[in-house]
Amino acid sequence: MTVVKQEIKDQIIEADKHPMDNLLRWDRLPHVWCSGCGLGSILSCLVHAIANSETPAKNFAVVSGIGCAGRASGYLNLDVFHTTHGRAIPFAIGLKLANPELKVIVFSGDGDLFAIGGNHIIHAARRNVDITVICSNNFNYGMTGGQLAPTTPDEAWTTTSPYGNVEPPFNLVGLVASAGAAYVSRWTALNVRRLQASMEEAIQKRGFSFIEIISPCPTTFGRKNRFEEGLKMLKFFKTNSIIRHGIDPNKADIRLGDKVIVGNFVNREERPTLGDYLKEVQMTAKR
Repeated sequence: MTVVKQEIKDQIIEADKHPMDNLLRWDRLPHVWCSGCGLGSILSCLVHAIANSETPAKNFAVVSGIGCAGRASGYLNLDVFHTTHGRAIPFAIGLKLANPELKVIVFSGDGDLFAIGGNHIIHAARRNVDITVICSNNFNYGMTGGQLAPTTPDEAWTTTSPYGNVEPPFNLVGLVASAGAAYVSRWTALNVRRLQASMEEAIQKRGFSFIEIISPCPTTFGRKNRFEEGLKMLKFFKTNSIIRHGIDPNKADIRLGDKVIVGNFVNREERPTLGDYLKEVQMTAKR
């Protein structure tokens, strides 16, 4: 009788497991992100993309920076690194060059990647480093109080632009594509199926891959811009985004009041990566 009870208990425990149980650190959950934040959906897409990859989980390394998105690495049951502010990409480059067999993914936010880390991302794209960068863009510095960011749209309000933003924001997909990225796409946190498919493509793409995800931040950006609830912002994404695959990413600027252009913009033919060039240098040096 005791054996039967134990078998039933084991079956219940097994049935209660999450399908992604082996890729998540359950002792760290539930996550710390605000209600309505898009980061949970983005992380879920990444976990499923990794699970669907032909690459074993042990060959993945995920690097995150500072900010709300930087917490993502701590929830993954993989080799992960939570780096210093703005330095996720240099850490990722070091990992890839030291162990070329690794699939290295950077998961961070617009402030970490394009403000203090802006110099690193343009040169990583220029060098065609074989890594994947996933950027959650919530238009502000969410963790530190909702300050103005390089991505804050024209006239949008933040705690440091109380009369509206007067600075022109970066067009992230245009910037990275112009720097030489091999793969560039943009989705919203609502487009989970398309986002997951894009992540799967980016992971398999050889060269520098970049995905921007427009993510709701109801606590700071939303509160200042009449999107106090995450659901309200997601509904806005649904009615105010338009898919335009293959469009020139330099024409995909984000402006308040205009449709947000999403889709797969760049998927270049394979060209040598930084690792390839370094191998050539090594061969030359040995002659």
